[in-house]
Amino acid sequence: MRSALATALAVAAIPIPSDNGSVAHFSGAPATPHPVQMAPPPRHPFMAPNERSNLHDDAYQTDTYQGLGPLGYDPQVTSTLFTADCASVTFDSEGRIVTVCVGLAGPTLRMLDPHTLNTLAEQSLPLRDPRTLTNLFTSFGGGGYFYLDQNDKAVIPTTTRHVYVYAETQAPGFQQVRDIDLSGVVPDGDSIISALPDWSGRLWFASTGGVVGYLTSDGKIVARALGEPIGNSFAVDEQGGVYIVSDRAMYRFEARPGRVKAIWRRGYANVGVAKPGQSEKGSGTTPTLMGKGLVSITDNADPMHVLVFKRARKVKGRRLVCRAAVFAKGASDTDQSLIATPRSMVVENNYGYTGPASVMQGKTTTGGLTRVNLRRGGGCRVAWTSGEIAPSVVPKLSLGAGLVYTYTKGTDSHDPWYLTALDFRTGKTVYKALAGSGLGYNNNYAPITLGPDGTAYVGTLGGLVAIRDGIKPTS
Repeated sequence: MRSALATALAVAAIPIPSDNGSVAHFSGAPATPHPVQMAPPPRHPFMAPNERSNLHDDAYQTDTYQGLGPLGYDPQVTSTLFTADCASVTFDSEGRIVTVCVGLAGPTLRMLDPHTLNTLAEQSLPLRDPRTLTNLFTSFGGGGYFYLDQNDKAVIPTTTRHVYVYAETQAPGFQQVRDIDLSGVVPDGDSIISALPDWSGRLWFASTGGVVGYLTSDGKIVARALGEPIGNSFAVDEQGGVYIVSDRAMYRFEARPGRVKAIWRRGYANVGVAKPGQSEKGSGTTPTLMGKGLVSITDNADPMHVLVFKRARKVKGRRLVCRAAVFAKGASDTDQSLIATPRSMVVENNYGYTGPASVMQGKTTTGGLTRVNLRRGGGCRVAWTSGEIAPSVVPKLSLGAGLVYTYTKGTDSHDPWYLTALDFRTGKTVYKALAGSGLGYNNNYAPITLGPDGTAYVGTLGGLVAIRDGIKPTS
């Protein structure tokens, strides 16, 4: 139960301004849940529970939730204005939001009330190094990725080549309890993109310049320079595997005494340029682990392909088990990870998103979401393609509802943004609920996050938006 002191210290949320004009607030119809059966990924012993720990929900990075999201019954919108994008949304053991919001003034660690979005605590983080900001809207180091550990500690990479660890205080508030200095192995001008623990508790890290490494139990740093840029987070499994994709290849790494060992490496097709909609010249995906034995990414071919590899240390036959072209030649790329179940993936097309100006004054992008299924006899096939236009969001799957949640852009001059639900089985649009209109509601690569009570949260350039059902559906 939240203490009276915590409530007294709260700073009330100021809504993000929205000029909706006459745009529709809702279309479609409320959803009837059609659950999708999938065993949850194993709980990581050094991270917060699944669905609460990091941007992609769990250590496998599946972007799935066992429970329900909003079903479209009288959707209600709450927002809080920070003029900073609160992308990674996690939940502590008391159900409070812990997030890092990144804006022009720098990144800030925040604790928010999950219902009102009132600020309960905040902590300024190191300013982003201007040398790492090649593009203000596509440079994700310095707080874009962080994780919450099993003790509610926020573990945050910075562009200063440190990893800071903050514990929660009773007030509530934050207190820095650790400073991990990686500047001895990450060169000046480089930036740490992500950090995650392996199943033994070793903290692994990856830099945008391609340095991969981990911390030993006695605090020593073991690192390896790939010479290949890295633009996304990574995945870990219970077998000791650390799965990282660079702009050239997909890797499985493991810790060995005094070294980072590449267990296997597979290159992928790459046109060698950052297509409009991408933040780097390679795969735009964080690797996603599928079931007990597979890992999936996209390549950077034209058209783009979904790729699935066997992730074991050694395999019989080919390691690549699936290669499926998605979207049109000359208009296909993604900067978002795949949603994955053990046999299916959903990929989103971000082609044409080059920053906020590309979706203002009624403009939008190419769009499309596609589901790819593995075939029982080998290979894979496209199951459906939706024409919905989601310029840059990380979509999520509610297994309990059987809905894929994405964040779409309308072409009205007021620039409306919608939480959009698709039927996972058919790809048909079930409903669209207005989040708000204008620049402040552009998510700019931030994900949808489903909270423990089924609320959908979206980080935006204005701050954070919450969308929830206003009435409970009748049984």
